[in-house]
Amino acid sequence: MRILRLTYILAVCLSASSMLAAGSIDILLQHPVTGTANITLLVQDLESGKIIDSYRPKNVAPPASVMKLLPTATALETLGADYRFSTYIEYSGKIEGGVLHGDLYVRGTGDPTLGSQKVGDRNLLNRWVRAVREADIRKIDGRVIADLSYFDADAINPGWIWEDIGNYYAPGIYALSYMDNTMNVVLRSGPVGTIAEVQYTMPEVPGIKFDNHIRCTTITRDGAFVHGAAYNYTRYLTGSVPSNQGSFGVQGDLPNPGLLLVQHFSKKLEDSGITITAEPAYISEADGVSRTVLYTWQSPPLSEIIMETNIHSNNMYAESLFRTFGSRYSLPCTIHNSSDFEKDYWLRRGVDIYSARIVDGCGLAPQDALSAETLVQLLTYMYRSKNSDAFYASLPVSGQTGTLRTLLKDTELDGKVHAKSGTIAATKNFAGYIELPNGKTWVFAVMVSFGNGKAKQIQKVIGDYLLDLYKTATLTEDSPQR
Repeated sequence: MRILRLTYILAVCLSASSMLAAGSIDILLQHPVTGTANITLLVQDLESGKIIDSYRPKNVAPPASVMKLLPTATALETLGADYRFSTYIEYSGKIEGGVLHGDLYVRGTGDPTLGSQKVGDRNLLNRWVRAVREADIRKIDGRVIADLSYFDADAINPGWIWEDIGNYYAPGIYALSYMDNTMNVVLRSGPVGTIAEVQYTMPEVPGIKFDNHIRCTTITRDGAFVHGAAYNYTRYLTGSVPSNQGSFGVQGDLPNPGLLLVQHFSKKLEDSGITITAEPAYISEADGVSRTVLYTWQSPPLSEIIMETNIHSNNMYAESLFRTFGSRYSLPCTIHNSSDFEKDYWLRRGVDIYSARIVDGCGLAPQDALSAETLVQLLTYMYRSKNSDAFYASLPVSGQTGTLRTLLKDTELDGKVHAKSGTIAATKNFAGYIELPNGKTWVFAVMVSFGNGKAKQIQKVIGDYLLDLYKTATLTEDSPQR
């Protein structure tokens, strides 16, 4: 009986081990949606380092928004969870008898939250006006100038494609952001075959022009796109919208959010009784003019910024974080320096990132490439970091929050997966942590690109895979023990 019992226990353990090694991965490899896809995955016990499952873990794949794990982790480690971006109100010349004989500057250092609908104080301009009045300025004999020189003029990442550039999810990135760098173009939808009429924008953008080719069709969804370059005030509208819908909103980027910020600031100053003799302006390179800091505005803490970045997959926030890393090498910050800094930083901390291609911070660039192994090493490092709480809290939760609210909902893994998702056409990726009933944690990355179906279909297969792996592990732990 003793031999039979030992044989039974061994058989159960071997069976469970086999399921972990082969059964679960077959869900991905044999499914018609994912079977021909490019797959890289790694699932590892966080405490022991034991590999639970793997498949070509060193192979790289397009990370999509999983890329955001890199800049958010890098920002936490280099700046700290309590870090706040500073925006400076400065003046040149001198103040005499209530008159500023010079210019008032707003100098940015990459804060993505100025006037944001997501995070931050929307009444910031009233506070800035109060600071100017408290400096006994009643007249500005000059201009209000947006200083964008902290970042270089390459506001649009050269790795992005035309299909994305100018849309709300791919705005230009500037040292001075404002209102999420986004405008809403309000159209009037008419009969089938007609061109939708542009009515107005929110906010109003002085000088904006539209080359409009949006047609009203029988589709039932928004199929319109906004295209345009940084600093250029012509926006190309293409695609289609549902017919006979009345007003219809399409979101695009602001051509120069820093200039719009100082235009709004100037208006607030004038409304408060402060006279300004010249029109608002902007500079993209440092002008060398001596200035005095009048007031310093600070953003919400970094922990709140990365929570918005990861939970809601905010591209503009991720890119703003990414661009600031370039300041570690030189000013103005450049995309190239940001990429080099991020890669060098993690190499020095033992994360194997040699094979990675880091073109941007948000994952929009098709040239971006990461492996499952690199992501698991990064996640393992962050779990043990002094910033682990802030990082963990920034990840969406399966079935509950953010971009994971539909993943594994109403299953045994509802609420147990904390991870970042990544989605582009025919691609779905997840990387993060899985909490087990025994108190252990798995760290994982599953990347499926170029699948034979939509991203939503790929997500379902990945969810089935993770659930099978989880159930198999639970079965193993519940097996009879000697």
